[in-house]
Amino acid sequence: MDREKEKTFQFVIVGGGIAGVTCVEQLSSQIPSADVALITAGPHIKAVTNYKQVSKILEEFDVEEQPSSVLEEKFPNVTVIHSAVKSLHTQSHAVETTDGRVFGYEKLCICSGGRPKLLTQDNPHVLGIRDTDSAQEFQKRLSKAKRIVVVGNGGIALELVYEVEGCEVIWAVKDKAIGNTFFDPGAAQFLVPSLQANKPEVAAPCKRPRFTTEEPAPGAPQTFTAEPNLRGRSSAPTEAGSALGPDWHRGMVLRGTEQASRRVSVEYQCEVERIFTSEERTLKPESAGSWPVYVQLTNGKTFGCDVVVSATGVVPHTGPFLHGNAFALAEDGGLRVDDHMMTSEPDVYAAGDVCSASWERSALWQQMRLWTQARQMGWYAGRCMAAHLLSETIELDFCFELFSHITKFFNYKVVLLGKFNAQGLGSDHELLVRCTKGREYVKVVLSGGRMVGAVLIGETDLEETFENLILNQMDLTPYGEELLNPDIDIEDYFD
Repeated sequence: MDREKEKTFQFVIVGGGIAGVTCVEQLSSQIPSADVALITAGPHIKAVTNYKQVSKILEEFDVEEQPSSVLEEKFPNVTVIHSAVKSLHTQSHAVETTDGRVFGYEKLCICSGGRPKLLTQDNPHVLGIRDTDSAQEFQKRLSKAKRIVVVGNGGIALELVYEVEGCEVIWAVKDKAIGNTFFDPGAAQFLVPSLQANKPEVAAPCKRPRFTTEEPAPGAPQTFTAEPNLRGRSSAPTEAGSALGPDWHRGMVLRGTEQASRRVSVEYQCEVERIFTSEERTLKPESAGSWPVYVQLTNGKTFGCDVVVSATGVVPHTGPFLHGNAFALAEDGGLRVDDHMMTSEPDVYAAGDVCSASWERSALWQQMRLWTQARQMGWYAGRCMAAHLLSETIELDFCFELFSHITKFFNYKVVLLGKFNAQGLGSDHELLVRCTKGREYVKVVLSGGRMVGAVLIGETDLEETFENLILNQMDLTPYGEELLNPDIDIEDYFD
């Protein structure tokens, strides 16, 4: 790298998402005099607000888009550079931005997030929802739509299918049940009736709507129809906008052109075989009228629609950093990081969706590319960078002892703890389940008589007790099924 550096900073952080912003905040509070630069492509950053420590490890927070000037006002030592990264030169410790500037660093942290795994590139009818721009583009397209096809079974797909109204939704999932990333089929069954009902008004008590269910024929999809109460810019894959907040749809009107409030059909165990336009369509039309785009599924069915939403997850956005450098990559394509969030390149750290945890993990923790972990990793990377500069030793943070995540699906509070889906346990586990239809779903994963995971849906108030039981690995064999007996106040019991 022969180009002259415009300026050299002690710390350069790339990416204005949760991991990057949290890293900047942590560094600035640890070393207020440090010269810190945040390089981000967009004018806005993602900030954690309303942070609440629910228990030892569980945390709740909102994610808010803020102008980057907020960060500079809060921390006078921080410079925000508005540009995407073109290339990284680890040997000369320099970052080149797409607008042709070069910045030096003493220590660098890559927090460039993930980019959507799009079903197909450059098809104007296929939208990947990843950042605010693409969410707004979707809102615009939906307002003219009668039918959309949603492909994917992760968090964004779950939220989207629940939030969209006035538009028929065909939901293609590759698994036997919805929400496979987060739930077992039992929890999925608990949530499915929410697709039949009209959504409760925001912050209003839920009134039972009238709804009709079309009984599916054998092998046919489930179709849910809720009757209305009659009385009363698109991101290209190279653009790395930071991911949406957990409540990204709040304040957006996700409404199509139809009268019925909600109609969702789920096509299980299928993937997209091909996507084509009406001009390319040689098959017999499945109904009168022609649609802008058609989706052929591996189950042999073809659906016409106005928009295809690709919600099939993300891949680590490592693109601009690899050329000319020798980063060790994990199998999932992420930058491998050790227990101090350091990559294989000297003085280069990484945090959030772009990295893959490659240390010896706790038996109760797994990496999932979620908000919670982006915040935890960004915070810990900032601490590690500061500790290295100050020549202090630092232990792996306690948050990596136990996987924990709080979110909301279908208007229910959802808490996931430990090996909540019995990940990696093979047949060596048993499940205890308690379910009250429409109110709560509680599942506990036991291995060798000890609790190793839990799924809590609804206002169960069990998260702190279960977190403690998982962390202290107490033998629960004597309690057997009584563990979930609703007549026993388990919190008092194990206090």
